[in-house]
Amino acid sequence: MCGIAGWMERDCQMVERGKLLKAMSETLDRRGPDENGTYINGNTALIHRRLIVIDRENGKQPMSARHDGCTYVIVYNGELYNTAALREELKADGFHFHGHSDTEVVLKTYIKYGTRCGEKLNGIYAFAVFNTKERSLFLCRDKIGVKPLFYALYDGGLVFGSEIKALFASGVVQPRVSEQGLHEIFFLGPARTPGCGVFEGVSELHPGECALYRGGRLTRRTYFALEAREHTDNEAQTIEKTRALLTDAIERQLVSDVPLCMLLSGGLDSSIIVKVASQYNRAHKLGKPHTYSVEYRDNEAYFQKSRFQPNRDADYIQQMVKNANTRHTEVILDNKSVADALTDSVEARDLPGYVDVDSSLLLFCRSIRQDFTVALSGECADELFGGYPWYFNREVLFEDCFPWSRNQSIRRSILKDGVLPHGEAYVRQRYLDTVAAAPKLPSDTKETARMREMFYLNFYWFMQCLLERKDRCSMYNGLEVRVPFCDYRIAEYAYNMPWELKAWGGREKGIVRKAFEDLLPAEIAWRKKSPYPKTHNPVYWEECRNRVRLILQKKNALTDMLNPTAIADIMEHPEHVTEPWYGQLMQAPQILAYIIQLDAWFDKYKVEIV
Repeated sequence: MCGIAGWMERDCQMVERGKLLKAMSETLDRRGPDENGTYINGNTALIHRRLIVIDRENGKQPMSARHDGCTYVIVYNGELYNTAALREELKADGFHFHGHSDTEVVLKTYIKYGTRCGEKLNGIYAFAVFNTKERSLFLCRDKIGVKPLFYALYDGGLVFGSEIKALFASGVVQPRVSEQGLHEIFFLGPARTPGCGVFEGVSELHPGECALYRGGRLTRRTYFALEAREHTDNEAQTIEKTRALLTDAIERQLVSDVPLCMLLSGGLDSSIIVKVASQYNRAHKLGKPHTYSVEYRDNEAYFQKSRFQPNRDADYIQQMVKNANTRHTEVILDNKSVADALTDSVEARDLPGYVDVDSSLLLFCRSIRQDFTVALSGECADELFGGYPWYFNREVLFEDCFPWSRNQSIRRSILKDGVLPHGEAYVRQRYLDTVAAAPKLPSDTKETARMREMFYLNFYWFMQCLLERKDRCSMYNGLEVRVPFCDYRIAEYAYNMPWELKAWGGREKGIVRKAFEDLLPAEIAWRKKSPYPKTHNPVYWEECRNRVRLILQKKNALTDMLNPTAIADIMEHPEHVTEPWYGQLMQAPQILAYIIQLDAWFDKYKVEIV
């Protein structure tokens, strides 16, 4: 993985922007600590920061190729999982290759297929290609949205980057936030509307979207979207195909020229990845796989069972370590460090985020990066295969709102009267826009149609929030994390799978459990879902309370909006928070942590409200 950025402006010589280009590059050094390069051609500059994973010598970027009198230059962030097949296809058409990097395959796929190249790619990626003959710039983001690609279009130019901070470094974009951006932060956060960069003028390509910038005009196009189709496989075929697709996706993502490990929680999803990898390693004589898990100091003494988190991971992890014969490392996080890293995770995201779920992941990835460059993780199975409680509670299922943030009252309560009076209406419209876009069939029953809407909501909202978290917190440490469940073929298949098959046996992710039940211990295959672990230690709670008290003593743009009385009530009576702020685990400590992140965001980015 890497960091990319670029700039194209009419009537400008980019050689004159050297200091700004250097500043843009430096904002992405954590994403690509191994090498860096800049390409300048007249009014165009491309920037690359490289994390070396494949083909150290022949994968250097920016990479160029000449074809039919034209030079094409690419900057690319990602991993391509059908590299070998595409390379052979291109060779048959007369293309030659200098190495085995996927970057060269992506570049020559663009040369052959032009703006339709994304349709040929299976992977996680964001890239830009400059055509020297047409003086055009092509941008493309992967089908699922695993890798980020932000941009700002202004009079006479375009600037883009893997992270928003690269846009700020150009000077074209300022850290200004309008009422719309505040709605995103206070009423939707840590999620955000697809394509919205929160800051004024900042946008992001949608998953499965590409764009061509030429002659001062940007033309966007969706090249991949979920489609409603009849599911024609019977139960046995569905089980078999689910297993085949997942196994293939995992095995494709085990290719690396640098050390690779896996994250293991003892849950279904990570255990499948670890077991498939173990069998793959054994078949290819690659030795024991390495696995990592995370826990918080003294957490076992304070763990509180809930309907969302029914048990701890530790016993299940050890069972899988033994079953898959892995070399395992448990990372123990200090609770004060988790609170300290709330600020680092804001810097990683450029926005307030998933609070201690972000900061703990950031610290976890930092520890892994000491020995590994690449890791595999089990994100997104829940969104694709119905893993969340809101799929099974019919009252919640048919409630006309985002299921992970059903009640806006807690969000409203922390704001002073009269602040952002249209916040609830803003959220409502984002919800309605999403469900209206969900593809359906005329033959769909009411329940089938609603399940499609729920899939769409989870796919384009909840899942994107988790993917953003995983990308930023890992790449902040120069660690590439791959997510095998985010194969677009799996998403397509799952979207059209009937609910009675997807929830086989009446269980969350039932079809996945059934497909791999013979591969895993029964306790793992049929374990009730438990989310990413959070700290229950009162040390963390006190850290958050003390920091919020100090914040409320300030006089600034943030505290002008906050309701100190309501926040004090949360600090003194956390039991009054009966519904999560977001998802399943953001309750009283996490609400305070979100205020800490808001304060850090306003301060570090010098956010101006317009």
